[in-house]
Amino acid sequence: MNLESIIHISDITKIYQVGTQEVRALDGVSLSIDKNEYVAIMGPSGSGKSTLMNILGCLDTPSGGQYVLNNTDVSKMEDNRLAEIRNKEIGFVFQTFNLLPRYTALDNVCLPLIYAGVPKHERVERGKRVLENVDLSNRMDHKPNELSGGQRQRVSIARALVNTPSIILADEPTGNLDSKTSIDIMHLFEEIYAKGNTIIVVTHEEDIAKHARRIIRLRDGKVEHDEINPNPTLL
Repeated sequence: MNLESIIHISDITKIYQVGTQEVRALDGVSLSIDKNEYVAIMGPSGSGKSTLMNILGCLDTPSGGQYVLNNTDVSKMEDNRLAEIRNKEIGFVFQTFNLLPRYTALDNVCLPLIYAGVPKHERVERGKRVLENVDLSNRMDHKPNELSGGQRQRVSIARALVNTPSIILADEPTGNLDSKTSIDIMHLFEEIYAKGNTIIVVTHEEDIAKHARRIIRLRDGKVEHDEINPNPTLL
């Protein structure tokens, strides 16, 4: 394992019981991701990419194998401890934004800090700062239904950044956006990557994956290709 690895998984399997049948969603996946890498995980429906994302994001545990996240073995952790690690180490960006409708943009961004026990004055200060970083300083008091799709995704990205996590994990981050807004969001990811963050994007869209510096392709629960992208799309 590389000393710079922030993620190291070895021989990961995930088996689901469907009726009397076993479904092997992941079948011996091994890979490492270093600090400040920009990685896309791709694969057709049923390839295992969503299952892998859930395991990398500590939303699920593997049936077998080892997962070391930032020097901590999280493979067999209890749910409570896993939730703590998840809140500290991983910032999530979802296709559906997952914002609370009755909360303002600032309140939504500050949520992870509440779980982390950060005092209110510091939460507000940090929340405002990350919203400024995603060009939403004039929308802090707006609720999700008062924001465009692109602005909602920016709030989601600000929420992912507020805890200064080790990894930004984005699941189809442009799936609900038009092409122009998608380009704006990918430009924002480029800026986040340039500041030294580790980004993992799970996508089925080739043009989104091409922004990454490395592309991992899954098929039938196995890594089919894992290669450096020689010509990433730069904005």
